[in-house]
Amino acid sequence: MFTEVRVDVSRRDLRTAPGSEVLRCFPVTALSSAGVTVAMRTVCVKEPGLEAAICCHHRTRPASTGACTPPTTQDPTSTCPAVWGAGVGARMEGPQSPSERPGGGSGDIVTETRLVGSWPRASPVPLACRPPLCAFPARGPGLCVWSSTDPAGQLLVLRGHRDPVTAVAFGNAGSPPLVCSASPDCVVTWRLDECREQALRGVGPRGAVLGTLLGKVPCVRFRPDDRAAAVCAGNQVLLLDVEARSVLAQLQGHQGPVTAAEFCPWQPHVLVSVAEDRCFKVWDSRMGSLLHSSPVLTAAPLLSLCMDEQSQQLVAGCAEGQLCVCSLVESHRYRCVTRVDLRKQVESFRARMAGPRPCGWPEDSELPSADAPGRGDAVDATLPALGLARCDLARLRGPDRGLSLPAASTGGLWVGSSTGSFLLNLANFELEAVLLYEDFRHLSIQVAGSCAVTSGDEKAFCLLASMFGGEVALLEVDLAALVRSQQRPLPGTPLSVLPSSCVSPTSPLRFGVAAERWARPGGHKRAAARGAVRDQPLVFHSSIRSSGYAAAPHAATFSRKTAVKGGQDRSSGRRNVHQREEYPSEKSVPTTLRRQLAVPQGPAAVCCVQFSGDGRRLACGLANHVLLVFGADLTGAPAVFSGHDGAVSTLDWSHDGRWLLSASQDGTLRLWSARSREAVLCLGKAVLAQPVRAAQFYYLDAFLLLSAGPELLLLKYHVDTRKDEMNRYKQRSGCSPVFRLPMAGAAEITCLSAVNEFYSHLVLAAGRNRAVEVFDLNAGRSAAVVAGAHTRPVHQICQNKGSPFATQQPQAYNLFATAAVGDGVRLWDLRTLRCERRFEGHPSRCYPCGLAFSPCGRLLASGAEDRHAYVYEMGSSTFSHRLSGHTDTVTTVAFSPSVPQEKRREREWAASRPCRW
Repeated sequence: MFTEVRVDVSRRDLRTAPGSEVLRCFPVTALSSAGVTVAMRTVCVKEPGLEAAICCHHRTRPASTGACTPPTTQDPTSTCPAVWGAGVGARMEGPQSPSERPGGGSGDIVTETRLVGSWPRASPVPLACRPPLCAFPARGPGLCVWSSTDPAGQLLVLRGHRDPVTAVAFGNAGSPPLVCSASPDCVVTWRLDECREQALRGVGPRGAVLGTLLGKVPCVRFRPDDRAAAVCAGNQVLLLDVEARSVLAQLQGHQGPVTAAEFCPWQPHVLVSVAEDRCFKVWDSRMGSLLHSSPVLTAAPLLSLCMDEQSQQLVAGCAEGQLCVCSLVESHRYRCVTRVDLRKQVESFRARMAGPRPCGWPEDSELPSADAPGRGDAVDATLPALGLARCDLARLRGPDRGLSLPAASTGGLWVGSSTGSFLLNLANFELEAVLLYEDFRHLSIQVAGSCAVTSGDEKAFCLLASMFGGEVALLEVDLAALVRSQQRPLPGTPLSVLPSSCVSPTSPLRFGVAAERWARPGGHKRAAARGAVRDQPLVFHSSIRSSGYAAAPHAATFSRKTAVKGGQDRSSGRRNVHQREEYPSEKSVPTTLRRQLAVPQGPAAVCCVQFSGDGRRLACGLANHVLLVFGADLTGAPAVFSGHDGAVSTLDWSHDGRWLLSASQDGTLRLWSARSREAVLCLGKAVLAQPVRAAQFYYLDAFLLLSAGPELLLLKYHVDTRKDEMNRYKQRSGCSPVFRLPMAGAAEITCLSAVNEFYSHLVLAAGRNRAVEVFDLNAGRSAAVVAGAHTRPVHQICQNKGSPFATQQPQAYNLFATAAVGDGVRLWDLRTLRCERRFEGHPSRCYPCGLAFSPCGRLLASGAEDRHAYVYEMGSSTFSHRLSGHTDTVTTVAFSPSVPQEKRREREWAASRPCRW
């Protein structure tokens, strides 16, 4: 039964349904948080089995003026009466206004559109929310259903149980709407359109009983087609036919009471259940068989469950605030991708927000502490995951937050907990927004004992039941406003690896533009004489080709500089077998081992590998102080480069392929001639005060970029390969320091990365302080610092540098990946300076494992400690392929820049300890 109440503002009269009793009616005037005076009349109406108070807004008046403005019909909070209380002990303390961000604002972030005082009962309270419908228990063995689209805001009370309702769920189809309620005595399904018609005729609504005497039922869920329902009863899950009212399957196997169950959205016959035994099970509902049983995931019982269709991942939440993300892809064998601790994520989020204040937050308000989920240091409580719902982050971010990632990276998870709700990014597993109930002073519920969450396009709905009182509240959250109010501001000048300005006159890079890149060796004198410019007419041919200035500009994507100067033997008659064809971006990943080669210098570990720019040679640095250069087909004897007194830790080819740079653990840096296999330049302790940790060519081979201690060094070098028999041991090549920059906090630099394939002003460096710093060498200063990039120091930075054989979108070159021992791989965007995706699944707990981008920018490869190489796609956090064949830890990987994976499937090589090719 429900009560029909109408209030005429002008006549101030009250009309109720027959059989109802008007208890009292009195005017109320309140001042909302937005500074608006609201005049209301509170009417208490009583009918058999239901007591409710309806607050009807008469008119609104701004606090600063005396003019009265009637409420518009488009505002549901002012035209639709808000229902207060259902049952004994309903609080009648006066009206509540919609809650706004502390301090007010132009638009509400959180609006309390519904509040019902229920009878005192222990948590959890069964709740269900599917806009525009909400369901919650009524007094006694009843169920209340409320619709936000009903202009009268009336309750529909469903009575058919003898015991209190313990579980409720809405159907998936929009029409006709279904709701299923369960109690220890029976499970009933209700067709809401028929129930409402019956209530209007004065007949009690009736439902269809699916099962009886099942015991305590904590959860019920409809199948996507609404033809079957899963009922969690004790240690088993019953699959009931809604139309035939029969038992389809009885799924047994849990060792504890089942707490939640969900049907797979993309495989409706697959059912996943979680229980207090702290594991999840995957069932085939058609066959009634068990497909998979997971190990114990957490220390606390699992309470909630959600599945993401885009990434095909399962998220299970436990009572201690941990979220376990598992992959449901068949080839992944339901492995656990990562674990998220809500309390730690809230602390990390507050640490990120501690600098600039969020937009819209008042200046006089206190920012929450980073030491606890609540304010101050006195609260240290867990955040149980009471409810989970998926949402789309693509519509929530601002227009300037567009990324170079596929659409699958925009998935989010709306998590409801006891003291707040949180928006989790399923790409990087970090919080996008935090909504604490105590931060909104006008919310009636500050601590929730039960929570049901759901989300729409830009709205999220939280149906809360108080832990200590007998209240139920519905919160409508504007997710877009919430996310944008808590976003960190973008850098003033957007960072990009593609230079947006010319080299300034005071820039250190000016030396590389004005001077020669290297001194020509004596062997090239004749070639230089033949290539000298002679006096001849300006026009060489009879026909003159147009310059094309008058033609329309040619629109093309960003194309890399592929011309190689002076590094090729033009007099050779050999035909170049490596055709410069476009590197395809939609080819399959190599999965078959084509060749395996042992290191000929003995069982030595391979520390680093790198292909030359043309893809014709592969350099390998070994732990036995030797450097080897193989052909791309790994046939024939390798070229041996010896001279280091320690393991070769870093390799880098020059852009033209003539030189090879190596750094060793002996602290020295050597520049080798790829043709003569001799060291033409050696830098040691006499030149460098501290050992070299990382080194590479920079600015199209104009400089040497290296790190020594906490400093980043830029060296100008010249090479002289002329031989003097009298001074054959004297080094004729040399270098001079151009510029040096210290890292923030004087932390030792562990790795660096810069683009050498085209002109770029930015250099990335990581330090022992777990920070990643971006240096702008055109300006000669630090451009940005990302503090706490990983939980441990970063051991490698890998940029998406592409290849001369591939063309990518300009924004794709701003992506870079970082890796740390025990903290997986993170993908970053230079424009936003934030982690956009995390790649987890490859074990790397003790040894640093290397990274490599594919030339097409679509794949990322990583080594692992389980003797496999893992290949990830940019649109997914789980690996797509797992390559086997090694006998020890895979420490480094490399893609061939010239040959597509489909034509030469084994073009991705990995080195292990020891190496087995």
